[in-house]
Amino acid sequence: MLDKLHEACGVFGVYSLTKREVSKYIYFGLYALQHRGQESAGIVTTNGDEFKSYLGMGLVNVVFSREEIFKELVGHIGIGHTRYSTTGASVIVNAQPIIVNTKFGTLAIAHNGNLTNIPALKEELKSKGYAFKGTSDSEVIGGLLVFSREKNLILALKKVLKRIKGAFSLAIMTRDSIIAIRDQHGIRPHLSAILTNAT
Repeated sequence: MLDKLHEACGVFGVYSLTKREVSKYIYFGLYALQHRGQESAGIVTTNGDEFKSYLGMGLVNVVFSREEIFKELVGHIGIGHTRYSTTGASVIVNAQPIIVNTKFGTLAIAHNGNLTNIPALKEELKSKGYAFKGTSDSEVIGGLLVFSREKNLILALKKVLKRIKGAFSLAIMTRDSIIAIRDQHGIRPHLSAILTNAT
């Protein structure tokens, strides 16, 4: 019998109050969290207008091996993820953060942990016409937000969190914020974030 949880992912977020570019900070954060997942890595950033994303298979320093990548990842807000798969195959379509378009705007979601009631939620979303791109739990969270009827994102998240079961932590990025969430039992608090005034 194992005496501890072995599944892991690295989740990292940065919000710069001085509008400084954050992709390099996220890279170093993910590099420090590399031990939590070696299958894929990704960063999504925003400048308050558009979202920029770069995902790849392999170690953080392999995925982000060219300086040109950071020049494309413009923005003062960003989240990153390094993956250790517990649900879903180790393929690029399951790399994170994922991006979903909702009535609350575009969202990027990075997720660590396992959800235990995924099959029923997937069937519900499929019956509503949601087209899954991959096989990870993270897409279910995005799908539930897509079909939310709540008035704002915070209310929608509260309702979604009541529906998903398991151990998890989440970083959700909007065009102007990062929202950090952990499961109600605090089993998955493995999320790192920086709020920087760096000039």
